[in-house]
Amino acid sequence: MKKLFLLLFAAITTATFAQDKINIESGNFDFLKDQTEVNVQFKFENPLFQADNYTEAQYLERRKTETLAKKGEQSWKEWDEEWQKHKESVFFDKFIEGVNGKAKKIKFTKGASAKYTLILHTKWIYAGWTGFVTQPAKLSSEMIFVETENPSKVLTKVQGDKIEGIGSKGSYRMEYGRISAAYEKTGKELGKAIKNALK
Repeated sequence: MKKLFLLLFAAITTATFAQDKINIESGNFDFLKDQTEVNVQFKFENPLFQADNYTEAQYLERRKTETLAKKGEQSWKEWDEEWQKHKESVFFDKFIEGVNGKAKKIKFTKGASAKYTLILHTKWIYAGWTGFVTQPAKLSSEMIFVETENPSKVLTKVQGDKIEGIGSKGSYRMEYGRISAAYEKTGKELGKAIKNALK
């Protein structure tokens, strides 16, 4: 009975982790074979949050209420400033750091004058938590490769499905730190897929 339980647990765990990857929805990476640089754009437009699919406004309101009750106005102000900073630049930078760390031969850069552009759309975020056990943040995203001069020309579309922010050296103490790690891991997964496809 114990062996059966362990086998069942292993099967469930394997199935769960199998979803923690990127999936190529359409196209391939062949167009990148002779490229050395790719432009990157970041879109954070109306993502959903947590298992309840809150809007960002709903998520922040709940976080604000919790912080004010436990730590006061100053703590909320500091948290909100960090959130805005992460949303505007840190999440994006972590993604780029992740993809560049794995893709190797191709440099992904903001504002590059490259033939192709990668557009990263944030779709869903799960913030995770810390405590006796740490629950990593998860990120679902859509990554679309287009021609820079003709953005309507989609070459490849990739889905990131609930990728967990594990393996990052960042701070897991606050939500934005854990979420940053999920962006970095998403970048790493994309970078690995590109590297493997172009061997």
